[in-house]
Amino acid sequence: MATKPKPKKSPITFCLDIGGTGIKGFTADAADRPTSERVRLETPHPASPDAVLDVAAEIVKQMPPFDRVASGFPGVVVQGRTLTAPNLDPAWEGFDLAGALEKLTGKPARVANDAGVQGLAVIEGVGTELVLTLGTGMGFALYIDGHYVPNIEMAHHPFRKERTYEELVGNAALHKVGKKRWNRRVRKVIAQLARIFNYRILYLGGGNAKELHFELPENARIVENVAGLLGGVKLWQQPG
Repeated sequence: MATKPKPKKSPITFCLDIGGTGIKGFTADAADRPTSERVRLETPHPASPDAVLDVAAEIVKQMPPFDRVASGFPGVVVQGRTLTAPNLDPAWEGFDLAGALEKLTGKPARVANDAGVQGLAVIEGVGTELVLTLGTGMGFALYIDGHYVPNIEMAHHPFRKERTYEELVGNAALHKVGKKRWNRRVRKVIAQLARIFNYRILYLGGGNAKELHFELPENARIVENVAGLLGGVKLWQQPG
């Protein structure tokens, strides 16, 4: 009697989210179900590649076995290599993060901009959708019919009076001008992006999204921060 083939096991993804203040990680299966507890450690200062990878290694030690790695990174990423890292350290320019994570874990790795990864977990995949993350800086991601358009750095584009979006609504600005003025600024940013991109839906995430205290447009919604990790599973479903 022929033996039945064993069912194919769902690949487990180690999802890593590198941020300006914290580095987070957990594992999840192909159905976006976490298979471990979320671990968060402080981002080291200075946040050089070696220092950040040391923190990532500590998180890896607390993870169950996994098959692949997906990481969000706060900067421009091209083919697994980080080109910018405005809120980390200049040494990230041209750093092969995907290769370093593969060496660290012994597993294949994919890396993309952190806002781009977060959006993959929440978008509907229809028409033009935007993700705006409000944290240490301002993250931005654009999707057309479910396809991520990488590395549009709206955060560092001039917005008002020669100051950039990030300078006006980043975490430093929130603490400098207070919640009331910061909320007015975010509202203006949303209105400006609506005129530029004519998006169908805007998703708002990041640690400071909880500080939003005005009525959002009907086509805007706040998403949970766990999306910044779960999007790593979807990153493996994007073209390589």
